[in-house]
Amino acid sequence: MATALVIENDPTADLRRLGEWLTEAGLSLTVLRPHLGDELPAELDGYLALVVLGGDQSAYPGAAGEPAAPWFPALEGLLRKAVRHRVPTLGVCLGGQLLATAHGGLVERSTSGPEIGPGLVGKRDAADTDPLFKWVPLLPDVIQWHRDEITELPLKAVLLAASGRYPHQAFRLGDRAWGLQFHIECDAAMIEQWVAADRATVDELGFDPDAVVYASAEVLPDVEEVWQPFAARFAALALGTLPDADIPAPGTGRTLPLLGQ
Repeated sequence: MATALVIENDPTADLRRLGEWLTEAGLSLTVLRPHLGDELPAELDGYLALVVLGGDQSAYPGAAGEPAAPWFPALEGLLRKAVRHRVPTLGVCLGGQLLATAHGGLVERSTSGPEIGPGLVGKRDAADTDPLFKWVPLLPDVIQWHRDEITELPLKAVLLAASGRYPHQAFRLGDRAWGLQFHIECDAAMIEQWVAADRATVDELGFDPDAVVYASAEVLPDVEEVWQPFAARFAALALGTLPDADIPAPGTGRTLPLLGQ
């Protein structure tokens, strides 16, 4: 079977529509829930892709140096192996932050405050040659729900999308791993659940809870229009059927010309 490994870090941040899009594109999904006690594998042998979902935890350790979740050190190790062995990888929100911290990036509580609900992100020039992002429109619709942000990308990361308040909205590591700060998987029921569970943040921003749900639900068709094809391209990359998928991994080419060339 063409199987992708999915890591669910939080029961309120499951695959939802992203799972439907990936299976429709031909990927079988194995979902592990370490928050329920599932043990993470030491290797990715036998898996065609890795997907790491979001969650309410932070990607950085607590005051005493303890990880925000006991499985995060093993998960970061798995993310490093995925990039090293060129296993197609997608990290969503917390998953994208963990992809960054696993490779030397920095995630912190944002000084810009929380970001929730529908929004737009802007593609950067590097996205024009990216196997997944080159077909994404210039200002795609997304759903945001985070307090933390990636303040420093890993050294060799390629920035693919940004916004005015949060400059690191999407990035690529190597040629097979992508991190997203935003959400693409949500449906209306998930957003309703988040609003109910995170009422303090909604009140902090001065938003009406019903308005957040309504505004988010209104853009979901536009989110699907952009990110369902994105998910299908990710699945095709994992399956080895994506045209023009091979790009040079950053740092692997010659940096100085050879004499006489």
